[in-house]
Amino acid sequence: MSLISDYKRQFLWRDWPAVFEALPSLNGQSVLDLGCGVGDLAAEFVSRGARVIGVDLVAEFIREARSRNLSRATFEIADLRALPDFGIAVDGVWSSFSAAYIPDLPAVISEWARQLKPSGWMALVEVDDLFGHEPLSDETRMLLEGYAGDSLAAGRYDFHMGSKLKAHLQQAGFQVTREFTLVDLELSFDGVASPEVNEAWQNRFKRMTLLREFCGRRIDDVENEFLNCLMRPDHRSHAKVYCCIGTCHSV
Repeated sequence: MSLISDYKRQFLWRDWPAVFEALPSLNGQSVLDLGCGVGDLAAEFVSRGARVIGVDLVAEFIREARSRNLSRATFEIADLRALPDFGIAVDGVWSSFSAAYIPDLPAVISEWARQLKPSGWMALVEVDDLFGHEPLSDETRMLLEGYAGDSLAAGRYDFHMGSKLKAHLQQAGFQVTREFTLVDLELSFDGVASPEVNEAWQNRFKRMTLLREFCGRRIDDVENEFLNCLMRPDHRSHAKVYCCIGTCHSV
């Protein structure tokens, strides 16, 4: 299964309706969708009356998003750390499952805020403790925690970004109006995973080449133990998916 197919399937496992209920009315608003992926959420924004500028660094995703031919939506290839001037001030900035790739997020949020109207809002969604599932052996858990620490130290990914969103928005000068966790049937659930979710995790492990390098000869044992953990009736997740919404202080 391709990464695009994986993304489209994963979209169905997220509790997006809870987020849309928490957002301001989107009708007539302009939204900057940062890390837009294949355009699933842009389509949701458009269906609610918004105009959307979707941005992603992966050209393959942007081609897929453009192929949807969404009215009131454009898609651009750009680095989220260095956004171009889109020529308009938007009502809202949205970013889901991209913040963790930017460990120095407060500084980047401040740059994103330059795209906003004075009364604008920003909504961020991110997972916290992606590998926080049990039961796992001490050795496997320590390897996964070690990899998370290595990723943060190298500035590649913050596995605990979800719980930091509120503080980061505040540090960037936003007033946080809502913070809550979301139901997620892939990333944060208890009990036995569905076969489709288990397959999605298998695909995730295949793509994580740096994890494979970090674990070395232990990677097959780590992967198999983690996947078996997800299929156990006593499986429990400590991972949480956070949504945090803030407004400019000038509101």
